[in-house]
Amino acid sequence: MQDWETQPIPRVTEAELTKRGDVDHGDRDKSAARHRRSSGPDTGRRRAEHSEPQHRQPEHSEPEPAKTGHGHGHHGPATPASPRVRKFLLALLAPFALAALVGMVLLYPTGDGPETRGQQAVSGTVTATEASPCSSGDTSSDQCLTVTVEMTDGTAKGSDIRTTVPIEPSTPRFAVGDDVVLAYNGGDALSGGSYQLVDFQRGLPLGVLAALFAIAVLVLGRWQGLKALVALGLSFAVLLLFVLPAILAGENPLLVAVAGAGVIMFAVLYLTHGLSARTSTAVLGTMVSLGLIGVLSAAFSAATNLTGLDDQTTTLLGTLGHGIDTRGLLLAGIVIGALGVLDDVTVTQTSAVWELRAANPALGRRELYAAGLRIGRDHVSSAVNTLVMAYAGAALPVLLYSSLSGVGLGTVLESQTIAQEIVRTLVGSIGLVAAVPVTTAVAALVAVREPALSPATPRTG
Repeated sequence: MQDWETQPIPRVTEAELTKRGDVDHGDRDKSAARHRRSSGPDTGRRRAEHSEPQHRQPEHSEPEPAKTGHGHGHHGPATPASPRVRKFLLALLAPFALAALVGMVLLYPTGDGPETRGQQAVSGTVTATEASPCSSGDTSSDQCLTVTVEMTDGTAKGSDIRTTVPIEPSTPRFAVGDDVVLAYNGGDALSGGSYQLVDFQRGLPLGVLAALFAIAVLVLGRWQGLKALVALGLSFAVLLLFVLPAILAGENPLLVAVAGAGVIMFAVLYLTHGLSARTSTAVLGTMVSLGLIGVLSAAFSAATNLTGLDDQTTTLLGTLGHGIDTRGLLLAGIVIGALGVLDDVTVTQTSAVWELRAANPALGRRELYAAGLRIGRDHVSSAVNTLVMAYAGAALPVLLYSSLSGVGLGTVLESQTIAQEIVRTLVGSIGLVAAVPVTTAVAALVAVREPALSPATPRTG
């Protein structure tokens, strides 16, 4: 046999090697070797030594670890800076959280609440209805509805009372079997003149709807949904136990709203999303945007001479028996109303930046900011439209009335009722738009200093 080194060796490409396959049986079975179109181990090794380097990736090699630096190729893995970042965020947010708590303590109403001046609400069931003149001997065409109600609570529980309701377009249509609410003025409990039929009972269907809502949240959100429901209950508790009593006691409505919104913001976000740098970033973005909304609402309500007076506010002033800052009440409504939408935007933006960082740890803060901002543009365009439509829907009766008044569009838009809705909508939308770049910038700065983690996987429990 001639020495193999003296023989010319043909060049073999990687594709041919792959097609032929690796051989580990030698020349013991020539027919099998011809069938596999391969050579013996020595020949294969010699060809590989004289062929071009192929740089083939070993099949079972370990994957290259991802870089966790700041996104530049010349940096090695960076030391996780999460403890330092979290301490910085804590030092930044703690004074504001403390201020919100102190504000709640100082503004919390002490002593007896305001005297209840309204009529007592009692319930009953309609047992009979009869159309009749509004008063005895009345020969006019005006008709009223005499309604017999069996009282189900109150002083006259179990008794039947008869009350008269005028038949007008604005009057509800009561029928036998309806569960109704009556206003009792404190007079003779068995006299129909002491009662006024005002509305239907809606407790049962509202309770069913609330239960369906809770079930839907729990089915989709599971543990996260349960925390969201607890946070929702906490928000209502702050509103009912602090914000409303403090305003009714005569405290500055704007200060009360700022303190209440601050407590809701910190408690709800951390309760729902956990104690983390990600949540702190969302809190910071919400706080900055909420502050901007407060400043803009105060400036433009003063510039447009908004008083905050409408039919409901006028009725409230007559019931309270003491003065109240109606413009401050308007500003308080703007701040509290914008808080829920801001939470949605800031949490979404923060989560988007963190997931982008987890999917590609090589991204730097500029790349994260640019990618997060692209996501934010789509989100904010939908959120702004939602906010505008929500306010337009609430003001729809006023818009309809104004359109029938026969005055110009400019006059309608400048009216007190419509102008305050415009200020409310536009100020809230500006704060919503500002929340996207602010939150995205803070999230990008914090995320690159966090240890790179794997993208989040769907939860199973």
